[in-house]
Amino acid sequence: MLVVENLRVSYGGIRALHGIDFRIDEGEIVCIIGANGAGKSTTLRAISRMVPAESGTRMIYKNEDLLKYPADKVVSKLGISHVPEGRRIFDNLTVMENLKLATFARKDGAHKIEEDRERVFSIFPRLEERRNQKGGTLSGGEQQMLAIGRAFMSGRNVMLLDEPSMGLAPLLMLHMFEALKAINEEGGTTILLVEQNARLALKFAKRGYVLEHGNLVLEGNSEELLADPEVKKAYLGG
Repeated sequence: MLVVENLRVSYGGIRALHGIDFRIDEGEIVCIIGANGAGKSTTLRAISRMVPAESGTRMIYKNEDLLKYPADKVVSKLGISHVPEGRRIFDNLTVMENLKLATFARKDGAHKIEEDRERVFSIFPRLEERRNQKGGTLSGGEQQMLAIGRAFMSGRNVMLLDEPSMGLAPLLMLHMFEALKAINEEGGTTILLVEQNARLALKFAKRGYVLEHGNLVLEGNSEELLADPEVKKAYLGG
């Protein structure tokens, strides 16, 4: 579904990604784990075209050259939605207004949009309770729910999630990942997430990649990575 080859990104002459290769198959949940500064967020930003990739990079999505698309068309034409770190919802808009705004480019009709909105509310009942409340007044967990719900409403084929568990209490963190699992299984949405909570990410993902200092150093299915001694030592607390 998505093939990335030789992805290189630099900021001000400092290289953040050193030519990484990975793939995501349709319907998968795939995670990228690594320490702060490893290049995880940069990887997602490059896919969503929010940062430029260097010459020699190749990104193919469903036989389309992703590099030909600007960031807004990655969402509206290709259906790749990005939930960035820090949520970045519209604080001055209500929950309903945030969800409605995400549908601006959809052409599949009001009925389908309404179905998706009701699905968001069934996954996140708290959002329905807060439907007329402004985003900036929501709790951190509720804002994360809204950010994911907004990505869902965009007509997503692929969701890119940047640290979805950040700042959440353990119980809410688990609920968030269970909700993502439901979105993946029931809607067929492909999910690529980057996450510092490696154990939780690998528990819910099918496969994973380990990123260190802008290089992919390890890949495998989740069971293999959870059992790997180096992964245990570096990311799972021994």
